[in-house]
Amino acid sequence: MPAIPLSAPPGGKRQRDPDGVPICERGLRMQPTFAFSHTYGYRSQRFRCPLLFPQKTGQTCDHAQFAKGKGCVKDLNWEAGGLLRVLLDRAGPLYQAVYRQRTGTERANSQAKALGLERPKVRNLRAVRNLNTLTYLLINAHTLQRARQRNATLFSPQGLRTIGA
Repeated sequence: MPAIPLSAPPGGKRQRDPDGVPICERGLRMQPTFAFSHTYGYRSQRFRCPLLFPQKTGQTCDHAQFAKGKGCVKDLNWEAGGLLRVLLDRAGPLYQAVYRQRTGTERANSQAKALGLERPKVRNLRAVRNLNTLTYLLINAHTLQRARQRNATLFSPQGLRTIGA
C-alpha cells in the first residue's frame, strides 16, 4: 500500500466518485471519451463535460472552456496505481499505521546518513545485516543519551523550580 501524502493539485482538491470518475465544478459526473497512452508513460482516460458529451443537453455552464464549445476536459491516470493513489482513504487507521512506519524509517535513514553510514562498504548479506543492526543500536544509543540529558535538565533542582514557577 502506498504511504504517500496526497499533494493538492494546482486548482485545489478535485472531487471524484467512489469509482474514480471526476466530478465537474458544477457537481456533475464527467463522461469518459477514450483511453490513450500519456506522454509520461501511463494509460490515461479522457473525461469530458457531461453537458456537451455524448450529446449537447442545451444547458449552459460558467466554466471558461464551455464558452469555447469544448467544455471542461480532464485527462487522468487510469492505471490501478494511479487510481489507488487518489482514492486511498488517508484518514483510515491502516494508512496511518503504514505512514507512521514509513516516516520512522525515513528518520532512521536520515540519522544514519548524518552518521556517515549511508552507503555500506560491505558486500555480502550477513555483513549488511550486521551493519544495519549496529546502525540501529547506535541511533537508539544517541536517542537514549538525548532523553537522559533532557530528563536531567528537567528534573534537576533548577529545572523543577522553573517548571513549578
